[in-house]
Amino acid sequence: QYRAIFGFPVQDYYARAGFDFTRHSFDALANSFMEDYIPASTSCPLMSGAQQALDAFAAAGLHQVILSASPVSTLQRQVEEQGVARYFDRLLGLSDIYAKSKVALGLAYLRETGFDPRRAVMIGDSTHDFEVAQALGVHCVLQSGGHQPPEILQRTGAMVVPGLPEAADFILRSVENDV
Repeated sequence: QYRAIFGFPVQDYYARAGFDFTRHSFDALANSFMEDYIPASTSCPLMSGAQQALDAFAAAGLHQVILSASPVSTLQRQVEEQGVARYFDRLLGLSDIYAKSKVALGLAYLRETGFDPRRAVMIGDSTHDFEVAQALGVHCVLQSGGHQPPEILQRTGAMVVPGLPEAADFILRSVENDV
């Protein structure tokens, strides 16, 4: 059920899940979620195939950046605890806990670094990730092992693959063909 109704902005997802914001504010709900999520996130393993994808991208000399709706302090702790911090050139997280859009953050990064968005590929697991990629002008591959199922992701028209190994394979083939 979660995967069928999940989406951004996250406040709309909570409404679809049945939360009544006249009874409990979104602010209170977001704070309550983060109080549970942040400590519990340390026990979550990397997604299947993540280590292999990170290794393959590093071996190919690709820059790797995380662009997330999570607070940057949470991202820093998570990548350090998972032992993958060394793979990332930058961690881009929001400055609050309300999981709105990542577009402004991504655009600022592209401007600051001068990186050509046409040479970037975003791996995501939600229709919002596709929307963010479109707004940034970057390519997008969606993997269906995360927040939303393949039938919802396919509506975007993006390349949809079952998981990270397939996303990595697709990206590495594209790099070899200079696409």
